Amino acid sequence: MSSITIRAASSADLDRITEIYADAVTHGTASYELEPPSRAEMGNRFDSLTAGGFPFLVAEKDGAVLGYAYAGPFRPRPAYRFVVEDSVYVAPEAKGQGVGRLLMDALIEAARVAGFRQIIAVIGDGHAESASVRLHEKLGFRHSGRLEGSGFKHGRWLDTVFMQLSVNGGAQLPPDPASLPERKFRQKSNS
Repeated sequence: MSSITIRAASSADLDRITEIYADAVTHGTASYELEPPSRAEMGNRFDSLTAGGFPFLVAEKDGAVLGYAYAGPFRPRPAYRFVVEDSVYVAPEAKGQGVGRLLMDALIEAARVAGFRQIIAVIGDGHAESASVRLHEKLGFRHSGRLEGSGFKHGRWLDTVFMQLSVNGGAQLPPDPASLPERKFRQKSNS
């Protein structure tokens, strides 16, 4: 039996990534999108994130993509440049097998290596028993806020939970000039 491999996503994975996300949008409450985006839209999102140097990973077993995770900008304003928001989605048939944990472990490490300081999870339908909330708690994320009744999907109001993980010393240390967010900021400032 082969094991699950975590690797950088490529454009060849986009059909499967689109399928996994479509299932999450259609049947789940983690995403507040109501209609699954097209393959072209998912390609645009992928291209934007990877062009920005953000990590985008897939979990693969026997050549099949079982899930994906990425970190992207939390907010567009430059003072937020050290903060990323994580997203993780697992195919329905792979849920409960540790795929999300493997993806998140690798994503946290990729964000750390890039020099980010905070990882924010914005969890739709973030009740205490949510698999995403429990996963983030296991990974050391702390609860940092709740927006009650912030989404309406599948005929009910949903709360949004914010969770946060500090990496690379968080707010305790000054920015690292060699970090990806600081290098990108200096490039824009010098343009």
